[in-house]
Formats: sequence, C-alpha cells, structure tokens
Amino acid sequence: MAMTDGVVEQMQGEAEEPRLMHFPVTFFAAVMGLAGFGLATRQIELALDLPFTASRLVIGATALVFLAIAVFFIAKGLRYPAALRAEWNHPVRIAFFPAITIGVLLISAGLLPVSEPLARGLWCAATVAHLAVTLGVVSAWISHRPFEQAHLTPAWFIPAVGNVLVPVAGVRLGYVEVSWFFFSVGILFWLVFLTLVFNRLIFHNPLPERLLPTLVILIAPPSAGFIAWQEINGGALDPLARVLYYVAVMFVLILLTQVHRLFRLPFTMSWWAYSFPLAAFTIASAHFGTRTGSEFHMAAMYATYAVLAVVIALLLVKTGRGILRGEICRPE
Repeated sequence: MAMTDGVVEQMQGEAEEPRLMHFPVTFFAAVMGLAGFGLATRQIELALDLPFTASRLVIGATALVFLAIAVFFIAKGLRYPAALRAEWNHPVRIAFFPAITIGVLLISAGLLPVSEPLARGLWCAATVAHLAVTLGVVSAWISHRPFEQAHLTPAWFIPAVGNVLVPVAGVRLGYVEVSWFFFSVGILFWLVFLTLVFNRLIFHNPLPERLLPTLVILIAPPSAGFIAWQEINGGALDPLARVLYYVAVMFVLILLTQVHRLFRLPFTMSWWAYSFPLAAFTIASAHFGTRTGSEFHMAAMYATYAVLAVVIALLLVKTGRGILRGEICRPE
C-alpha cells in the first residue's frame, strides 16, 4: 500500500511540473528536417524547371518554426536554468545543442537566392555560434565527466554535420577559407566518431529503443560532406566526391535492412532524426545525377524525396498530436 501511495505521489509530482521545464532541445532537430526538406524541394523544382515557390514557402515556414521553438527554449532557460543545465550535462542530449545553429545555417542556405544580405547575416551569426557550441560540446566530451560507451549514439555526429554544412552557403558568400576550416574539422570528427559508434554498435549493448531512430543519422555526414565538397571544388565529381556519395549510398542500404525495426517504435521526438539525413541524401543524389546525367541517380532523388515528403508529413502529424495530448515535454 505504501509503495502504491509512493507511485501515485511521484506521478502527481510529475504532472504538477510545468511542461516548459521539460521542453527538449531535440525540438531543433525538427528545424533541421524542415529546412532540409525545403532545400530538397528546391532540387526537385530545378529538375522539373519549376518556379521556386514551394521551396520558399517551406523555408519561410521553417524560419517561423525556428523562432517559435527558440522562444520556448529561451523561456525555459530563463525560468528553469537548472533544467537547461541538466540538459547540457545529459550525455545524449548535449549532442543536440548544435542542431540550434545547424538549423540557422540551413535556413541561411535556403534564403540565399531570396536575399543575400539576410542570408549572409544569418550565416555569419550561425557560423560563429556553431564554432562556440562545438567547442563547448567537445570540451564537455573530453572533460572529467564520466561518459560511458552506453552514452555514445549516432547523435554524436550532429556537431560534425554542422561543421560540414558551413560551406554549403559559405563558399557562395565568398568565405572560402572559413569553409575549408569547418569542412576539414567536420570530416575529421566524422571519421573519429564513425569508428567509435560502430565499436559501440557491434561490441556493446544495443541502442535503447527510443534512440534507435538516431541510426538514420549515419546517412547525414557523407551526404552533407558530398554537398559541401561540391561547393568547395566547383562541382567536379572527383574521387573524393564519389567516395563520399557512395559511402552515403551504402549507409542507406544498411538502414533499409532496419526499416522494420524503426517504424515499429513508439513516437518520440527522436523520430525527427529520420528527416534531415533523407533530405541530405536527396540533395546529394540530385547533384550527382545532374553532374553525370544519370537517370538512375535522378530516379534515386525522386524516390528519396517521395519518402522524405511522407516522413515529414507523418512527423508533423505525430508531433502535433503529441503536443495536443501532452505526450511531449514530459520527464523521461
């Protein structure tokens, strides 16, 4: 009886906690996915010789979503600083903090054809902020904190992905050396964490169910790396470009063997990890198909985009439903 009373009291205590206190940084992964969807839509418009109407609407909507999420996240930090510090100190969630600046980098790339001054301002601010956040995350990783193998997930690729994405708009804005710096750092960290993550996946306990969606992040670094390298090297399909693209293809094939596991999982915000990697691979396939004139790679672009569109729609519905039902922003 006493045990039952204790459980009831704990549940009542959790119910009384403001939902704002548990507003997760993983919400910014939604911004990455939506911005990636907007950029992928632009590739479809280019391939079909359509006006950039749909992609601009998606990018504009993404900017509004980012602002809304940022307002709640800042409010959380101001009202519940201890909760924000706890999230920063969390061994898994800390890797999602760079998603904040990555979202702005992607929005700036989407706005570049619309307004170069606005895109430049956002890109500069996001690049400086991303460097600061990356240094903070890496400093936390190599500090005295007791990180364990169980804490290592593909989400740890997120800071590397952000570094690799800097050249996407950076080269066109004229910041070539800055783009080289971030690209080099991103590729190095990707290779390091690729080794660590596979060691964890193969030789240690399986990922918890709620983190299984982060496996899809494996597709993102080589796909984003290919896109960035295309910007840096002037669009040439040199050996490095081909290696990056086909490594992404291999990860797509590996993840296809896990689809039956991934979509049987209960919905959590980690499902948004499905979106940006698919968008990055769609854009990479578009570039590859355009450069080679390959109908096969263009077909891959259309197929991946169709899957991405369905995934984005599903994520929006499930996220909206989760918010309305109070299933999100709860203590874990």
